Amino acid sequence: MSHRLRAYFLTGIVIAGPLAITAYITWWFINLVDGWVKPFVPARYLPETYLDFPIPGFGLIVALFGLTLLGFLTANLVGRSMLDFGEMLLGRMPVVRGLYRSVKQIFETVFSQSGTSFRTVGLVQFPTKGMWSIVFMSTPPTGEMAERLPGPDEHVAVFLPCTPNPTTGFFFYLPRKEVIELSISVEDGAKLIMSAGLIQPEGQKRLAGLAAEAKRPGLAPRTSITPVREQG
Repeated sequence: MSHRLRAYFLTGIVIAGPLAITAYITWWFINLVDGWVKPFVPARYLPETYLDFPIPGFGLIVALFGLTLLGFLTANLVGRSMLDFGEMLLGRMPVVRGLYRSVKQIFETVFSQSGTSFRTVGLVQFPTKGMWSIVFMSTPPTGEMAERLPGPDEHVAVFLPCTPNPTTGFFFYLPRKEVIELSISVEDGAKLIMSAGLIQPEGQKRLAGLAAEAKRPGLAPRTSITPVREQG
């Protein structure tokens, strides 16, 4: 009986833990956007002006509607002309123009529907021969960068994230033949990096199987998950 209770308790943690953390982060994000947007909305348009309690998410809805409307207005000729004029003014500011162009290029790359950045996970020998690290493959170099790289081999840009914070790391070019492409998704690769190898792609499927098994009546879930090591 104690073994079954312990197994059910661990299964409950596996199921409830991610749900609780996701709900907390979602609630925090909603309140954050509300705090940014609501001060710009006139009080007569706020629901809490007429109700005895605030409506969470109202600021998020206003932000989504405003961003969609902004994209619609800039899609026509008049809106595009106004945007070009504003970018021309920013281009005349010595410090602001460099910052704006860099941030704009990053956003265009990340949110581009036709972009190919960070869609492939690979392995490279880093920091020394015989030590393999996970990288995210980006677009190949173009223009002067491609001409200046030595050797006849095709090069590729890769980003090597750090553990446990994948937003920091190293960016470099190397021959494509030195990268071993993996069939796992970028999301699975990021989980593998953030967990320092504890959450393997196969292990994530086993976690899902554990949660499904716990829902089956009359069966006691397994208490441990044997990680599957990557070959090579």
